[in-house]
Amino acid sequence: MARRTAKGISLALQGGGAHGAFTWGVLDRLLQEDGLVVSGISGTSAGAMNAVVLASGLAKGGPEEARSALSQFWRDVSREGHLSPIQRSAFDRLLGSWSLAKNPAYLAFEVASRFLSPYDFNPLNINPLKDILTAHVDFEAIRASDVQVFVSATNVRTGRARIFGHDEMSAEAVMASACLPQLFQAVEIDGVPYWDGGYMGNPPLFPLYEKVEAEDIVLVQINPVLREETPRTAAEIQNRINEITFNASLLAQLRAIDYMGRLVEGGLLKRKLLGDSSFRRVRLHRIGGEDQLAGFDLSSKLNPEWAFLQHLRDLGRESADAFLAAHMGDIGTRSTLDLKLELAD
Repeated sequence: MARRTAKGISLALQGGGAHGAFTWGVLDRLLQEDGLVVSGISGTSAGAMNAVVLASGLAKGGPEEARSALSQFWRDVSREGHLSPIQRSAFDRLLGSWSLAKNPAYLAFEVASRFLSPYDFNPLNINPLKDILTAHVDFEAIRASDVQVFVSATNVRTGRARIFGHDEMSAEAVMASACLPQLFQAVEIDGVPYWDGGYMGNPPLFPLYEKVEAEDIVLVQINPVLREETPRTAAEIQNRINEITFNASLLAQLRAIDYMGRLVEGGLLKRKLLGDSSFRRVRLHRIGGEDQLAGFDLSSKLNPEWAFLQHLRDLGRESADAFLAAHMGDIGTRSTLDLKLELAD
């Protein structure tokens, strides 16, 4: 029996704090699929961390090494989180809620963050995530790899997206991509301060569109686009503002890609080889955690409990498994993300 040819895909990974463990689960399942090969990865914030851990593992030992690297990375994130004073309340544990919103330390931080900045409460700029990242990621191996990796950050001065490309991949670039300004001091690279990339590119799609040969982009989305109910409590309103903010750039990119794709199909833009022009039609797919993650509030994105991360991982694996069962045959053939429906008012 002839072995089927592997299909090349690019991965676009959204950020979302601890909810990035959902993406870990998606990647864990995709890496078990012999019929897929990853050609490019883009990510933002937690998505950027998943991206470089994945790329490092692939470069050093292939899919199984990448699966192991992702598992070890998230395990260490959880271990470090045990030191945080912000933990679930006994009442939430009793009810099985993953929210941190009733924790006195979380409530105190919410109030204090309106008056104090990271330059006040963390003057030494301590961020244990960087140590975890450097312990698990071989950036030199990534830069030498054929898998193209891109992460986005937001230029604090200009408000524009900054895409760190494959050859510039570093721990500093990833930490810039994950720099929430309420928690961490801006990350300076070559004298330029950067904040979380989610404000302007969550995740960045155009580097995959312009620089990676694979014509199928799989978006792993963890921030819900649609909410049927109007938020009424302060927490619900803040959560919805966060979702809208961190999805805005994604929707703008999808509109642009859809528009250019229709121009190419209509013959108004001549399709050229990659490298000569970025005008081409790509096939878009999505593995979404919106339904599974919609019930978790904003505070749960700061919850690093191992049981919670494992739960999110399992949800991600289930979503990826369902996607592959329904659409594996569509990869390389047609888009499964309906942009007309996605971008409808």
